[in-house]
Amino acid sequence: MSTLELVLNMLAEATTTELAKVHDAQGLTENRDVAQRGGKVAGDARKAIEADTGKPVITAKNAVDFSNIISNVIEGATYDIDDEANSE
Repeated sequence: MSTLELVLNMLAEATTTELAKVHDAQGLTENRDVAQRGGKVAGDARKAIEADTGKPVITAKNAVDFSNIISNVIEGATYDIDDEANSE
């Protein structure tokens, strides 16, 4: 899962939540319709990004791969901070 995939997923979820609140969605049918509209917002954003970059947003990486990337970044940042502290 790429950073953009994660952000677009968050966009879909946040948009769906906001639409459900604003439109006071009740029951399965209304909530399904709101979820489809929230997903469309993220889908439209994905298509716009892909059209502008010429590259697909969706990757073969899954959430486990993404968490490993984040862990590596955090470990690298910690290493850099430790190195800077030791050089003083």
